[in-house]
Amino acid sequence: MPATSRPSVWSTGLPLVALLCALAGCDRQAAAPPPAPGPVEVAVATLAASDVVLDTELPGRTAAYRVAEVRPQAAGIIQRRLFVEGDQVEAGQVLYQIEADSYRAELARAEAAVRQARAQEDIARLRAKRLQELVGRKLVSQQDYDDAAAAFAAASAAVAVAVAARDVAKIDLGYTTIRAPIAGRIGRSLVTEGALVEAEQEAPLAIIQQIDPVFVDITQSSVELTRLKRELAAGNLASAGAGGAVVRLKLEDGTDYPRTGTLEFSEVRVDQSTGNVVIRATVPNPDQLLLPGMFVRARLEQAVRRGALLAPQQAITFDYSGKPYAMLVKADDTVEQRFIAVDRAVGDQWLVTAGLAAGDRIVLEGLQKIRPGAAVKIVPGAASGSSQEAH
Repeated sequence: MPATSRPSVWSTGLPLVALLCALAGCDRQAAAPPPAPGPVEVAVATLAASDVVLDTELPGRTAAYRVAEVRPQAAGIIQRRLFVEGDQVEAGQVLYQIEADSYRAELARAEAAVRQARAQEDIARLRAKRLQELVGRKLVSQQDYDDAAAAFAAASAAVAVAVAARDVAKIDLGYTTIRAPIAGRIGRSLVTEGALVEAEQEAPLAIIQQIDPVFVDITQSSVELTRLKRELAAGNLASAGAGGAVVRLKLEDGTDYPRTGTLEFSEVRVDQSTGNVVIRATVPNPDQLLLPGMFVRARLEQAVRRGALLAPQQAITFDYSGKPYAMLVKADDTVEQRFIAVDRAVGDQWLVTAGLAAGDRIVLEGLQKIRPGAAVKIVPGAASGSSQEAH
């Protein structure tokens, strides 16, 4: 048999070599560096200067505009109560009637005393007149005439005293009818029919409160109040209006009160225990929704900052030391980190006092993907449009 030919080593190794070369080429291709990434897409807002109303939300309590404690000015037994507890009463409306028989009798006695005094005055006047004629003819002495004239003067004075006593009795009789001193809502009666009351007693019979409008007593830090006054004096702030600061209320249930009030005054002293100043505002209350003693939150529009800058809160970051900074897109579309200063929150934005200027482009979206110096591409974002509209 012919000898069987064996395959050559080179002939069988060529596919293997080709396979190894191919694998080596793949490894070199996989180890090649990836292509450089493109600019990071970010959304920005362009800052613009505007006039910003500075307001402060502070706690406060409502108080009645006027309070009158109804007290008797005559002693006696309460015969009738002539009002409904909790109703609105008018000034001069009859509230209570005190037993008045003894006062009517006293008035009648005083009126009789007036008539008696006037009769005595008439007698004295006629006698003085007759003696005046006789003394001229030398029929009576001058002393007799002088005595008659003095008696007439005394009788006239007695008439005046009697008239005054009658007027007092008439006033006392009027006090038996107790009337409302002011218009307002009257509370519960603190006495009932048959109760004995004393003139000018300490305990009131009822309390009337005028609650349209109402006062709102608000407390504010003296430090904040002083700072605002200093900035107003320096011209950094403008007053919120010629009629005083506007006050808006938030009720205990979180709803907004529909009517606005005005700031009336602030206390001239600081509470040493709290460091606060009391500010009083007047708020209309025609529906009597606000009752004395209610807790409210008052928002005061205290001043206007001209040409202020507002930056969205989502664009401001605070470092570990609490210092705020923002990421800006420069003219060459690269990122710059800039530390800034902020004063307060105005809605969902920060009031910037240093570090930014009108026209700066501040990054709103994509903050996690950028670093200072990185190239970026500006794209529309959901937050950028609304932020620009806020300015």
